[in-house]
Amino acid sequence: MAKDNKKKVEQITDMEVDFAQWYTDVCRKAELIDYSSIKGMFIYRPYGYAIWENIQAELDRRFKETGHENVYLPMLIPESLLQKEKDHVEGFAPECAWVTYGGSDPLEERYCIRPTSETLFCEHYKNVIHSHRDLPKLYNQWCSVLRWEKTSRPFLRHREFLWQEGHTMHADAEEARAETQQMLNIYADFLENVLAMPVVKGQKTDKEKFNGAEETYTVECMMHDHKALQSGTSHYFGDGFARAFDITFTGKDNTLHYPHQTSWGVSTRMIGGIIMTHGDNNGLVLPPRIAPIQAMVIPVAQHKEGVLEAASALLDRLKAAGIRARMDSSDQSMGWKAAEYEMKGVPLRVEIGPKDMEKNQCVLVRRDSGEKVFISLDELETAVPATLDAIHDGLYQRAKKNLEEHIFEAHSLEEAKALQAQHGGFIKTMWCGELACELKMKEEAGMTSRCIPFAQEHLGDTCPICGRAAKKMIYWGVAY
Repeated sequence: MAKDNKKKVEQITDMEVDFAQWYTDVCRKAELIDYSSIKGMFIYRPYGYAIWENIQAELDRRFKETGHENVYLPMLIPESLLQKEKDHVEGFAPECAWVTYGGSDPLEERYCIRPTSETLFCEHYKNVIHSHRDLPKLYNQWCSVLRWEKTSRPFLRHREFLWQEGHTMHADAEEARAETQQMLNIYADFLENVLAMPVVKGQKTDKEKFNGAEETYTVECMMHDHKALQSGTSHYFGDGFARAFDITFTGKDNTLHYPHQTSWGVSTRMIGGIIMTHGDNNGLVLPPRIAPIQAMVIPVAQHKEGVLEAASALLDRLKAAGIRARMDSSDQSMGWKAAEYEMKGVPLRVEIGPKDMEKNQCVLVRRDSGEKVFISLDELETAVPATLDAIHDGLYQRAKKNLEEHIFEAHSLEEAKALQAQHGGFIKTMWCGELACELKMKEEAGMTSRCIPFAQEHLGDTCPICGRAAKKMIYWGVAY
């Protein structure tokens, strides 16, 4: 068993030696993803796509509970449509891919393959919003988008990636801003209570906000290597797009008004976050609530009488209890099976052999801690869900500890630079709000602003970069 396990583990680079290579190794060895012949375009393998399907299902339920409806819009955007909102098109132009031929015939107008869909939604909303009775419009779309990135990494930066994009229209600013906050809170709840990833919620600076937005809000997570991952964003647009697209509605006062717009989205980048938050040198570690397989039943000495039947009975009971369970009755060795399901991050192995059958018990082996627990077969339906919940809680607390231990306070640019170089993580300082200081922090300390956190602290009266009066506390960091 030890030999098989060691062979599997040797296929993964030590995360403390080369975190980037460890990450790539896990993506490949856990069979999440494969490379295609086009740079930056990846193949989602069944196990990796199953994780995304579970993310979709959990989020889609939350969206529908809050009144949102799914739609699907075309993937091509006419160039003339994209150019209607100046700030928006300028932000995305360098990443656009263009369709210029239909078959062998040149097109009269170029079509952009959607990098995001605000303009398409606005074109549609202009046709369907006429009265205050038509509002709010609460739409969401599950699709892929294309951004011609110069560099790529599995899940973190694809040219084509999968995501959801919500686009809503509201009668006034107050309602639209409430929507923006509601969706940010849904993302935060999902990250913490499903993916076991603690978040910092806050507002992006003007430099970092979404192209065309008045305000952008973010959930930032910290990875094992103490870098930040922007894991979800929610944007308030005001009525800028509505004005650009001439979308109006007749209000209760019988006069014309421009609706206020939001958009919000998360992507397959979340899977990268799961890998980098919870993974270890044995491979992937999946939070139970998102794992495609929550429990893998393994018959021990399955050639012996009654063992396969006992394992099959366990499998049936787990499925009936609502657990996503499978059984491996292949002729691979126990060592191979243990290493395989460690690599794939299956939260729980349920093992049963002849001795266990004699004692009316089975063995639960936790992926997160390696702990083995013997339980009575009579307790199976209560012990397994309780153990899965305990695994989730343990993963969350470990990630929260990593976050809390890597937030550092700085009172000068030099101190911020030194802390980042020594520890990584988030560096919190006061800030005057000026772009020049934000650029200087990037140039001299290599950090971008992560967010202006909602949970503000007063660390001093002056900006440590320029010495002028400070307005807010801000988090800086190195991000993926």
